[in-house]
Amino acid sequence: MQFDDDANLDTSEVKDVRSSRVPGGRATIGGGIAGLIALVLGLLFGVGPDQLGLSSGNPEEAATSSSAGEVQQACKTGRDANAREDCRLVAVVNSTQDFWKDEFIRRGGRYSPASTVFFTGRVNTACGAATSAVGPFYCPADRQVYLDLGFFDELRTKFGASGGPFAQAYVVAHEYGHHIQNLTGTLQKAQDGQQGANSNAVKVELQADCYAGVWAHNATRTPDESTGRPLITSLTDQDIRDGLDAAAAVGDDRIQEKFQGRVTPESWTHGSARQRQQWFYQGYRTGDMAQCNTFR
Repeated sequence: MQFDDDANLDTSEVKDVRSSRVPGGRATIGGGIAGLIALVLGLLFGVGPDQLGLSSGNPEEAATSSSAGEVQQACKTGRDANAREDCRLVAVVNSTQDFWKDEFIRRGGRYSPASTVFFTGRVNTACGAATSAVGPFYCPADRQVYLDLGFFDELRTKFGASGGPFAQAYVVAHEYGHHIQNLTGTLQKAQDGQQGANSNAVKVELQADCYAGVWAHNATRTPDESTGRPLITSLTDQDIRDGLDAAAAVGDDRIQEKFQGRVTPESWTHGSARQRQQWFYQGYRTGDMAQCNTFR
């Protein structure tokens, strides 16, 4: 995955609070390895820590700092995105939102942007307080994506993904898929409390995978506002394989087998490895969000 060296990055779309001390709040769902596994199984690539009974938090204490921190200083251009991980993620956020803005306009709608919050260790959100153990998530109450960059090491070492820049991009694009669902009214279907292979929770997650694929299909042809040229200049077959590998690594069956030694489809919330790959590739192959109807 390569970026246009001369493109300007928009750091206003990212809030970097990695060096901030977050007041109050802690996850209250158990402790030790059992609590960690519950968090990972329940919310990986998911939405809102409130769904796991985390502390309620206070919206006024949510991460609301301006785009200060390292990214504002270090991430100026696509050249920086080609050199630094955090700048690369800023560029992915920019590209993802450029695409969805154009797509909503094309469909006669209006896209409302969402910020991505880089944090370390713990963060307060309008959905409650969360720790890094939760993994990446989207909070519909404040319309923000939350990401501890240390997760990408765990994606490779703990979950067995091959890694690579596009594996990281897939994670970000999946979370923005939840934002699209929030804007279109689909996300609330996952909040009926049901689990299982045919549950709405699984269908919502698979649709977010498909939306990530739709973005990937269009990424190298979506113009960047600063140059009129695509911010992402190339995606290779290996990049897509890395994305598919990451999608499989966080399938419910793979995670359950690894952490509890058995697969229990009746408790699935995100879909199997095969399903996650299938729906990401469906989006990537067609480039059409209308082909992402997992509820059909």
